[in-house]
Amino acid sequence: MSRAESLPHWDLSNVYPGLESEQFKRAIEDLNGQIAGLETYCLQYRVGRTESDAGILESSRLKEIVDGYITRMNSLLRLFSTINAFITSYVTTDSYNALAKRSESELEIIGVQIKKIDVRFQGWIRGVAETLPSILTIAGQSKEHSFYLKEVLDQSRYLMSESEETLASELELSGGNAWSKLQGTVCSQLTVDFELNGKKEKMPITAILNLSHHPDSDIRRRAYEAELTAWETVREPLAAAVNGVKGTVATLSKRRGRLDALHTSLDQARIDRETLNTMLDAMRDSFPSFRRYLRAKAKRLGYNALPWWDLFAPGGRAGHHYAWDETLGFIVEQFGTFSARLTNLAKRAFQNNWLDAEPRDGKRGGAFCMEIPAVDESRILCNFDGSLDAVSTVAHELGHAYHNECLVGKTVLQTRTPMTLAETASIFCETIVSDAVLAKASSKDEKLAILETSLIESTQVIVDITSRFLFEKEVFERRQKSELSADEFCEIMIRSQKSTYGEGLDEMHLHKYMWTWKPHYYSTSLSFYNFPYAFGLLFGTGLYAIYRKRGASFVSDYESLLASTGEGTPVELASRFAIDIRKPDFWRDSLKIIERRIDQYVAL
Repeated sequence: MSRAESLPHWDLSNVYPGLESEQFKRAIEDLNGQIAGLETYCLQYRVGRTESDAGILESSRLKEIVDGYITRMNSLLRLFSTINAFITSYVTTDSYNALAKRSESELEIIGVQIKKIDVRFQGWIRGVAETLPSILTIAGQSKEHSFYLKEVLDQSRYLMSESEETLASELELSGGNAWSKLQGTVCSQLTVDFELNGKKEKMPITAILNLSHHPDSDIRRRAYEAELTAWETVREPLAAAVNGVKGTVATLSKRRGRLDALHTSLDQARIDRETLNTMLDAMRDSFPSFRRYLRAKAKRLGYNALPWWDLFAPGGRAGHHYAWDETLGFIVEQFGTFSARLTNLAKRAFQNNWLDAEPRDGKRGGAFCMEIPAVDESRILCNFDGSLDAVSTVAHELGHAYHNECLVGKTVLQTRTPMTLAETASIFCETIVSDAVLAKASSKDEKLAILETSLIESTQVIVDITSRFLFEKEVFERRQKSELSADEFCEIMIRSQKSTYGEGLDEMHLHKYMWTWKPHYYSTSLSFYNFPYAFGLLFGTGLYAIYRKRGASFVSDYESLLASTGEGTPVELASRFAIDIRKPDFWRDSLKIIERRIDQYVAL
């Protein structure tokens, strides 16, 4: 990518003209009005955890009340999610924007009101548990939302009292959520003085992170060293933030009767501990193959053991950088080999500026896709640098947009997808592109470069994800006894990396500050953000293998699965394709596909 090349910023003007526009202000007024209306509705129909007559309601009356609640809550959440996405589009691309930050804070307070209503409804549903099944067979909102209602009933077992849940929601704004925002602000505004192409300049940390893929080994090494030095300067506030988030989660998990923080994450993922352990065991069994890949890479680069700064080093002659227009054309072309719906979705995204691709000061790192419910569209953030990895990232995030497209027509409460299934379409679309690049490769050097990009990603999702899981698990265990210092976080991270990468990396040059910039560690609402990515990679890889066998007949079944991810468990949805995720065979078979790529790489 040329430095002169213009990269797009996303456009949300079809949602609202701006944060100070009359349309945005009216949307906020409408949202507050809908919340007040739902609160009145709950009072009118005695929807509350402490209501004594809840358990004796007749089926017809219960159905009327539940149907009315669902209709109102869906409308409210659709508007709230749209406003939230609109504000997020400013906050994540310009952390210096004071108006956006204030708007975010104001919306968070409104969000607490919604959560209070939700808690009241959950507690009330527990009081009508015996009557509830009778209304789920009668046409109407309750029947159409039966999965949601059953899940609400099941999870209501882990509620504190209504007053305690209300207090927890209110304290979240100045507690866990504040720590999370601190991490985002610190990381997005961190800059580093760095010499590149003979010119010393101040670069945002996101641009420094991108240099880990640079074809020049000296630049990669210097970027790694500069990155570690930069994290040294902000490690104390970030350590305080991790302690604050994990301490909050541990306390609330205990008060809610959870076994541990992982218990909540498993329920959010809609899988059980046995399924997770089966997958993790299969992943650990595959580590020798990944270490074989890393040792081969080290040998190719002239090392006895691979240092961290070369973990993301491109393979072959990786001088080719993809121009933005070239990336768009290639992705549209390859998506067209799968389905017209997918390629048309990509065209809309590119033509209507759904993507924000330029790395810049104040913009957060990484990549994500968010849904804009009011206009049935998505928006994608990435930090494009012209590498093949960046092309894969764009395809990955467009996969999320494709998933959102398949969910259009469903209500918000019907589309609540667990992280385990949220990565299905993204991994699938990424694989379409990576396979196409490999198929077009005409030389050994090209194939090596393409396999390298694929294996870098797979190593991150299988090996590094496991290290992050081990890190978070130990942090939670130790945080219950006391706060941890920045040195202790570093020590846990290094030990976790040694236990997973093993002899595949030079243990003298690991990355002790991986905990600082990963936003996943700073969420009180979603702990263990890591393992669903591994689930998504292996599930998506397994489905892609089925697609290769079935061809075009696979597409409609696949889109039906994507449209159902908010209304079923992974076990149920996987069974549609004769997949049993509770047994190790499926996970091993998916890992074997990746291991065959390792064999190809080593042979080259």
